[in-house]
Amino acid sequence: MLTDPIADMLTRMRNAVMIKAEKVDIPASRMKLEIAKILKEEGFIRAYKILKDKKQGILRITLKYAPENEPVISGLKRISKPGRRVYVDKDAIPTVMGGVGISVLSTSKGVLGDKVCKREKVGGEVLCYIW
Repeated sequence: MLTDPIADMLTRMRNAVMIKAEKVDIPASRMKLEIAKILKEEGFIRAYKILKDKKQGILRITLKYAPENEPVISGLKRISKPGRRVYVDKDAIPTVMGGVGISVLSTSKGVLGDKVCKREKVGGEVLCYIW
């Protein structure tokens, strides 16, 4: 049993980017789907879809590469872990790589990217950084 499914998702994506895979399959959950939606909106992945199976379903993420076959995602980092939760106020939302990357937060208004959190003036738990 996994203790941190979001860390597992990020690790699978990191490994797929390292071998320049086109797609990566991840066991689906609502939280992972919301993170994939943010990655799609911010332009880090090409697409995502849910595949039905007999269990919880599979989230298939199609990775995005630049023209020279360089991955768009150069780094993924889990911030808030099951053993150590990291919360930020609306005024302390972190900027990743000088604005090149994004931070994903779990807020009272759902899972949001850092730009939306600043616009909506909400803080929450910092899930991960992606750049």
